Amino acid sequence: MSCKVSASVLSADMLNLKAEIDKLCSSGVDMLHFDVMDGVFVNNITFGLPVLEQVRKASDITLDVHLMITDPLKYIGAFADAGADIITFHAESESNISETIKAIKDHGVKASLSVRPSTPVEVVYPYLNELDMVLIMTVEPGFGGQSFIPETLEKIRLLKKTISEIGCCTDIEVDGGINDKTAVLVKEAGANILVSGSYLFTAEKMRDAVNKIKDETRC
Repeated sequence: MSCKVSASVLSADMLNLKAEIDKLCSSGVDMLHFDVMDGVFVNNITFGLPVLEQVRKASDITLDVHLMITDPLKYIGAFADAGADIITFHAESESNISETIKAIKDHGVKASLSVRPSTPVEVVYPYLNELDMVLIMTVEPGFGGQSFIPETLEKIRLLKKTISEIGCCTDIEVDGGINDKTAVLVKEAGANILVSGSYLFTAEKMRDAVNKIKDETRC
C-alpha cells in the first residue's frame, strides 16, 4: 500500500495561504489536512467553512477535513458542500457514530473516525466495514507542534491487524509529531497516510521533507 502525506494547514502562513497551498502541491503532498476546532471539544479555535471554501477554490487537491468539534453530525452537510473530500470526526464527540458515518456517505464524501491517544482503538472496530479511514491521534488533539506519543504505536499495530483479519480496505492515518524519524515508526506499525505540519513548513526544502516521510521505509 502506497504512503500518502497530508499536510496540516494549521502550520501554514495564513496571510499567504494560496502561495502555501501552491508550494505544498508542487512539493508532492497528496492531501491538505484541514483542522476544524470549536473551542469546546478541544481548547482551541481554528478554521471554519469560509476558509475551507476558499481553499477548495484555490486547488483541486484532496481536502482531508478533521472535525474536532462537539457535534459533528450537525455540520456534515455544510462541510461536504464547502468542498471536503474526506471528513473525519471523533468517536469521543457527542454525535451518534453510525448516524454521522451515514450522513458523510450520503453526501458522497469519504468517512473517517478518529480516536484520542487515551481512547482504546477497539471503539472503532464495529465500524470498520463502513469507514474509508481511521485517524489515530499520536498527540492530544487541539494544537500543532506537539511531540509524538510512542505509546500510540501499539494502537496502530492492533488496528492494522484487525483490518487485515476482517479483510477490509480501511486506510490508517496518523496525526501528531510526524517527521522523518517518527514516520518510520508509524509506517512499520501499519499507517499509510501521514499528517505532517511543523516538519514540512519549517523544512529548508519542502519536497525533500515530503520525500523523507514517504520513502524512509516502505508502508
